[in-house]
Amino acid sequence: MKQSFLYIIKKALLSAGVFLLLCFLLQYPKEALAASRDGLNLWLNTLIPTLLPFLILTGFLVHTNGIEKILKPFAPFLKLTLGLSPAGAYVFLLGLLCGYPMGAKLAADLYRYGKISRREGEYLLTFCNNPSPAFLTTYLAHVCLKDKVRVSRILFILVLADVLCMLFFRFVVYHNHTILPPERLVNNSSSKKETPHSSSAGALIDVSIMNGFETIARLGGYILLFSILSACVSHFWCFSETGRCLTLGILEITTGLHGLATSDISFGMRFLCSITMTAFGGLCIMAQTKSVLDGNLSMHPYASAKCLNAAITAIVILLFIL
Repeated sequence: MKQSFLYIIKKALLSAGVFLLLCFLLQYPKEALAASRDGLNLWLNTLIPTLLPFLILTGFLVHTNGIEKILKPFAPFLKLTLGLSPAGAYVFLLGLLCGYPMGAKLAADLYRYGKISRREGEYLLTFCNNPSPAFLTTYLAHVCLKDKVRVSRILFILVLADVLCMLFFRFVVYHNHTILPPERLVNNSSSKKETPHSSSAGALIDVSIMNGFETIARLGGYILLFSILSACVSHFWCFSETGRCLTLGILEITTGLHGLATSDISFGMRFLCSITMTAFGGLCIMAQTKSVLDGNLSMHPYASAKCLNAAITAIVILLFIL
């Protein structure tokens, strides 16, 4: 009864939000058009060239069991240091290189195909879904912080917070039991797309390409919606400039960082807010993550880890940097 009531409330709030966005589109078409163009520009010029190739190639590796073959020799080291299987370590490495939401997408795919356990997949969500190095070095360091802070310092803060978050979930939440024995792995064969084991390499590449485009199209839709929502919030905002930037950053990270870069906020506050905002990721990234998880893994570990990560990042900056 309680769950059905919460579902009705959630559905009503979502419907109200969509209705308000439609009203904004009709009432302020110029601002909505500009926001839509910004969102599509981000999707076309950043997300597609950086994520789509990895989505396609990783999909092929998953179908051909190439991941295990590449990382199996390092299995004991990976288990000792990160608490991960070879397949889980692959998620960790690609998540670091590619950025949101590649880590979550890989974790969900490998769980769905029986390569990792559900527990390992949800453990990976607590630290493998982060902004890419390219985003940190170009947009955050160059555009938002005007190259006033060394990239190495930014990376150190974010990596330290991520490692502390990982250690908390590994030893406190999961008690160092992050890898379940192979016989306890869940292979959700019913949820697989039709990819027969006898398929040729060409057929597997075709499936990987179509899966990659399906994922990237979904992500583009979320970016578009949150860009319009950010424009709506910014238009009607009547409080402080700092509050506006923080609210926009909670909704969508690039919009929030752009607002900080063009605001009159002191550099120290801008530095604190921008790094913490980057560690959190924003609700748009959470929506994208939930989309790529497709119900296979729980969102709760990811959402709680992002809040913890942002809090640790802010504490590290306040204690040791500012």
